[in-house]
Amino acid sequence: MAYMPVEKIFKGSDSIYKITILAARRAVELNNGARKLIDTATSKFSTIALEEITAGKVKYKIKENK
Repeated sequence: MAYMPVEKIFKGSDSIYKITILAARRAVELNNGARKLIDTATSKFSTIALEEITAGKVKYKIKENK
């Protein structure tokens, strides 16, 4: 597995749980055939998802409850 600095992954986020859920959901999307948003040498979906988050290509948006 590729080394990913924790500081870069969680930069700009207030919660490790939000990033974990975001990475898991993005990995599922990639597994279901979604296009990669970055060029990478790895083939593991979880690593690709974390690299996309680190690159700022994937972000989360909190819905407002009404």
